[in-house]
Amino acid sequence: MMARAHPSFALRPFLIEDTPLLAEIFRASISELTVDDYSERQQEAWISAADDEDAFGQRLAAQLTLIATLNGSPVGFASLENNETIHMLYVHPAAAGQGVGAMLVDALEKLAGARGAKKLRADVSDTAQDFFRKRGFAPYRRNTVQRGGEWLSNTTMEKQLAKEKV
Repeated sequence: MMARAHPSFALRPFLIEDTPLLAEIFRASISELTVDDYSERQQEAWISAADDEDAFGQRLAAQLTLIATLNGSPVGFASLENNETIHMLYVHPAAAGQGVGAMLVDALEKLAGARGAKKLRADVSDTAQDFFRKRGFAPYRRNTVQRGGEWLSNTTMEKQLAKEKV
C-alpha cells in the first residue's frame, strides 16, 4: 500500500493578478465558515467589501500580503498593515483546518517582529477568536463596525511579540 502524500503548502507574495481568486476565497470563507455567528444579511454586507475587485486588489497591494498555496494554487491569504496589524486572514473552506491559517499568521508574526513591532493585533470575527487565542492572542476590546448597512461585531485581539534573540 502506498503512503498518502501530505499536502504541499507554501507561501508566496501577492500579485495583482491574484485579485479575482482571492476575492473568491474571501467570499467563500465568509459565506461558509461564519454561518454560526453572523446572519445571512451580515455575511452579505461583509462580502460586499470585495464587490469592487479593483479596490479590493489595491487594498491587498497596499499591505504586505502573503498567499498560501497548495500545490501552487492559492488557498488562503493574509495581510499585514503598518507592520503590526493582521488586516485580513481568509482561508478557502476546502483548506480550513489544515494549518493554512496558522502558517499565514506565523509568517506575519515573524515579519512583524523583524520589522520592529512589539505587538501584533487583529480585528477578529467571532468565528476566529479560538483560532487566535490558541496562538497567544488575548482579547483587547470589543468592536461594532458597519459594513454595507449592517452592524457586525468583532474583537480586537493582541499578542506581545517575543524579542529577537541575537
